[in-house]
Amino acid sequence: MIDKYTNKILQGDCLELFKNIPDNSVDVTFADPPFNLKKNYTSYGDSLEFQEYLDWCEKWISEMVRVTKPTGSIFLHNIPKWLTYYATYLNKFANFKHWISWDAPTAPMGKSLQPSHYGILFYTKEAKGAKIYELRHPHKRDRKQGYLLKDYGGKKDQLHPFGPLVSDVWTDIHRIKHNTKRDPHPCQLPIHLMDRLILMTTDENDIILDPFSGTGTTAISAKRLGRKYIGFELDTRYVEIAEQKLERTEPNYKLGESWVSFYLKDIVTIRNNDWENLAKYFSIPNPLRKIDFERAKIVDKKLIPQDGFIEKSNDNQLKLDIKKNKTITRTKLKTTKEIVCFNTNQEVTLSKKVK
Repeated sequence: MIDKYTNKILQGDCLELFKNIPDNSVDVTFADPPFNLKKNYTSYGDSLEFQEYLDWCEKWISEMVRVTKPTGSIFLHNIPKWLTYYATYLNKFANFKHWISWDAPTAPMGKSLQPSHYGILFYTKEAKGAKIYELRHPHKRDRKQGYLLKDYGGKKDQLHPFGPLVSDVWTDIHRIKHNTKRDPHPCQLPIHLMDRLILMTTDENDIILDPFSGTGTTAISAKRLGRKYIGFELDTRYVEIAEQKLERTEPNYKLGESWVSFYLKDIVTIRNNDWENLAKYFSIPNPLRKIDFERAKIVDKKLIPQDGFIEKSNDNQLKLDIKKNKTITRTKLKTTKEIVCFNTNQEVTLSKKVK
């Protein structure tokens, strides 16, 4: 029954759409709901009364638990205030694993501590038997000189060539701050954040369900990592954007036989147990103590997935065919155009005069 809903973004209210999903049928559920902070959504009023908001949240959280498999995981993303209430409710039905904190500085809030993180509650459906993998991320380095930020003293020879195990504090992933890199959505997550959650808790062809799909970040991450997805989204425009992006997404975030997360032409997350297969693709400092100033690098940059291109004009929105990374312009305009490198929800903009 669930097959007819997989690899689709379904438009509608999540509480109604959940009714179509069987019990214990999804490997991972992830929710990034409206925060009730009066954000400017086009199809949703983000300003419910306090208890009204919590009552609504409990309904879709309950549905997330219901559809998650016994071996599956449940993730809830929000500001710490709401996560404390979510946890109180979730503790009745699921098993707490971690509160993941990721770096996200915001504006000062007056007489209070400076808010500097969002939280992700990580629960499993059952206490035992959940699918969870250890992850690694690259060593943190000085941006100018390239030296390790952390002083490991005489233990550099014992370091892992790629990087340390991922903890529950993520300071290497940041919010999408620039409008040139954003979709027209007020609360868009960085896609490599979703990569990390998916690599940690799923295998190839597993199903990830997101009841607040937005412009498709979770679905895109799932597809490029060889997983299946189900997205619910109330806003028709967001559904259109997500579907357009998914058409340009391929299941190619892979090195050899191992799925990995790429960002800015580099690998940012791997599974720990994949390193034995991945090491042959890297140039590793020798002796290993040189890792203090020399990082492990991918030997062949051609192995990094290439992204398509979208071309925008300040006179007209041009529709392009994006196949094998070839851009075909259908109309020539005597104007300045922006050439935008489209990497799912990451964009790099350049200006070019069209002759």
